[in-house]
Amino acid sequence: MHDRLIEVAERTWVGTGAIERVPDRAHPADLARTAGMPGWRVREFLAGRNLLRSMLRELHPEAAELEVTAAGNGKPHLLGERGLGMSVSHDSGVVAVCVAPGRRVGVDVQGPPEKLERALVRRCLRAYTDQVMQLPSARRALEFAWVWTVQEACVKATGEGIGGRPWAIDVPPGAAAGTWGELRWVSLRGASEVPLSCAFGPAGEEGT
Repeated sequence: MHDRLIEVAERTWVGTGAIERVPDRAHPADLARTAGMPGWRVREFLAGRNLLRSMLRELHPEAAELEVTAAGNGKPHLLGERGLGMSVSHDSGVVAVCVAPGRRVGVDVQGPPEKLERALVRRCLRAYTDQVMQLPSARRALEFAWVWTVQEACVKATGEGIGGRPWAIDVPPGAAAGTWGELRWVSLRGASEVPLSCAFGPAGEEGT
């Protein structure tokens, strides 16, 4: 079901798809996890799971039907398969998945915020605040979203989430790639209309 599949680094793939409705078919274990979810959350959740399985069938078919569960930090992983890194994100009607064997990975997709206060720009962009605030309002919100997807992808890759203080990660406005510690990150500028970035660790490490 993926609209596109992009190899952002060796054996490290990002796929995207649209969230339109509840899929006609889903893995029984995925369906079971939707119990009690509101309808909008079911659509997002199953879109993410179906995109993940679609990518696995193409890239790692032996793992495509394994049960997906969440680690203590919320990161998805496959039961019985600890070496395959994966991450899922959804926003603004788009779902994104990153998959890589032997790497920590994080992916984040984020639509531009409707309201963007200077205080939030300053928190996340610090030295670049004036540069971003001088942009027209729509462009400012879009650039903020691109930066935030990098920051979120990085802390999702480490498994720290919001506790990893993503806003403290230095991301220059307009940058398409960079590093944060041992992680590399890539923004899919030019390949995604909705801001979308992924981060990944060195090859050969434990995937999850």
